[in-house]
Amino acid sequence: MAGRFDPLTRAAVRGGRTTVPAGTAGRPVAPTGPARTAAGALARTWTPEGVVDLGLTLGPLRRGPGDPTFRTTPDGSVWKTTRTPQGAATLRVALSPGTGTAEAEAWGPGAEWMLDGLPALLGDGDDPAAFVPRHRLLHASHRRRPGLRLTRTGLVLECLIPTVLEQKVTADEAYRAWRRLVCQYGEPAPGPEHRPQGLYVMPDARTWALIPSWDWHKAGVDAKRSATIVRAVRVARRLEEAAAMDLTAAAQRLEAVPGIGPWTSAETLQRSNGAPDAVTTGDLHLPGIIGYALAGNRDADDEAMLELLAPYAGQRHRAARLILLAGHTPPRRAPRMYRNDIGKI
Repeated sequence: MAGRFDPLTRAAVRGGRTTVPAGTAGRPVAPTGPARTAAGALARTWTPEGVVDLGLTLGPLRRGPGDPTFRTTPDGSVWKTTRTPQGAATLRVALSPGTGTAEAEAWGPGAEWMLDGLPALLGDGDDPAAFVPRHRLLHASHRRRPGLRLTRTGLVLECLIPTVLEQKVTADEAYRAWRRLVCQYGEPAPGPEHRPQGLYVMPDARTWALIPSWDWHKAGVDAKRSATIVRAVRVARRLEEAAAMDLTAAAQRLEAVPGIGPWTSAETLQRSNGAPDAVTTGDLHLPGIIGYALAGNRDADDEAMLELLAPYAGQRHRAARLILLAGHTPPRRAPRMYRNDIGKI
């Protein structure tokens, strides 16, 4: 619910909020199951049981405003590219005004896989009723955002690689690296001529492993992060199995790869598994934000943050997102991290 009383702050963006223009629904598509349209796309509809906000639900999948795998268009559509087990795919999804029915089209070898996973992508496996607010701030934030659902992509590597790029750097640096590498080594997205310009599908695991060291450097990615990605893609099949595991087992599977710790595994599983309790620890800013919002303590550490979130066990990730979306953050001081670009060295 964007507007004058809900400004789009940095914290709200961190909380996964993306502005999707209010527009008309897309072209009519098949009411049951995937079906081929005249334009050559596979299409289907799905009606959620409750309200779904596309911007809040799919927002965590966007890596910066220039993400080449994610676009929104004035007609109210979200375009998302994905590398599925069957190959590249482009998805367009919009909500029908009035009914809230999701109307989706997909192109590419992975189109059918993409449409089969549409309900999970839009939060069908999520249970918002399991969340019980115990703080006034969380009660207000939860009430104002009835359309928040936790997405589940079912794809670990797609969520893991950009998360590794975000390790110990500013968001701007990570987003720049993601854009450059996807556009340079990915492939143009399949789809119709009217698709948004600049859409790309991320590279496959083998291509990630073959990126030379100098291109990682030009993209601003240091040797530690690039080595972590290379180690991960070499065991991509084993990591993808984590999408079907419970949170503890999935985190153990990811953290078995050197360079992947609790912060990276939590940020990944929040998206790939739709894990409502995957709370992010080891973050530079999150403990202070949650500590300030719930207890007025801007200097809270991970231990204090986990203690404050203890009443939300099972739903701690949702609680953290609602706090971020509320935008109740401590007054800003001098920057704790500075932007760098090692690619210029």
